[in-house]
Amino acid sequence: MTRRSWPARIARLLVIGLLSLTAGSIAIVALFRWLPVPVTSFMIQDDGPTAHDWVPWPEISRHAAVAVIAAEDQRFLEHSGFDFEAIDKAWTAAKRGRRLRGASTISQQVAKNLFLWPGQNWLRKGLEAWFTLWIEWLWPKQRILEVYLNSAEFGRGVWGIEAASRHFFRKPAARLNRHEAALLAAVLPNPKRFRVDRPSPYVQQRQAWILRQMSMLGGVRLLDGLD
Repeated sequence: MTRRSWPARIARLLVIGLLSLTAGSIAIVALFRWLPVPVTSFMIQDDGPTAHDWVPWPEISRHAAVAVIAAEDQRFLEHSGFDFEAIDKAWTAAKRGRRLRGASTISQQVAKNLFLWPGQNWLRKGLEAWFTLWIEWLWPKQRILEVYLNSAEFGRGVWGIEAASRHFFRKPAARLNRHEAALLAAVLPNPKRFRVDRPSPYVQQRQAWILRQMSMLGGVRLLDGLD
């Protein structure tokens, strides 16, 4: 092999590797369209013991699903993975010197929780966008909600709605009422700081706000098109 052929060979290997990674990432998203998710990237990176029990959609209280939509992503059923209206508002607020608000959708959070790592940088945001596109393309909204509720952290080492419901309320996730669901959703911005079992005044105020938003969204009727 001549010296000149080495760059072409390296380039070919890089292209093959990139195509393999691309195909592999799409394949794993496609598989999780049907398979339960036993563990996520964030769970693996967590310190200390982990409680997690996967439960399918029929065994999750509809109040829990409405609560997380009300708390985290009220346009979830309308957008295709990215809420550009929320992104624009967050960017405008940041330019005015206000605290940068999160604008991640539930779909983006699923992509991050399942496949990526904590922190903020352009590589991670790019990969998050890539996985979000394929999640929205390959999964129905019901599946996105199901995986989100099973992979979100609701307290230190408490992952997923079933583990959270049993840990904090001594009942399965199917039996959560709207007040309990709203309290769980209230800690989602920072479950390592905010407590379900000892809610601060801020968490209590946020729970009350979420309950109002749930009512404004129509309660469990919001999910009629998903069931």
